[in-house]
Amino acid sequence: MEQHSITWRGIALEITFTPEKFGMVDHIEIMTEDRAPLPVTDTGYRSHFIPAGTVAEHVGAVACVTAWLEHEAARTGWSGAQLSLF
Repeated sequence: MEQHSITWRGIALEITFTPEKFGMVDHIEIMTEDRAPLPVTDTGYRSHFIPAGTVAEHVGAVACVTAWLEHEAARTGWSGAQLSLF
């Protein structure tokens, strides 16, 4: 298991990567400080299973998660701005 702390677009987050969980899939967990939303989660937490070897193809968990976040941000037009109710 690997754990990484990074900042993506000003948002601090923790990445936990477990290769070949259950002997067949890679597992990534992403959690933001203060449960700030990301393009892949509105709650600031995401548990995601992907085919084994996917993280290695991206040369590591940080590169894989960063590419995923950038892809989803571009796809959805995500800006990260939180609207105020007042």
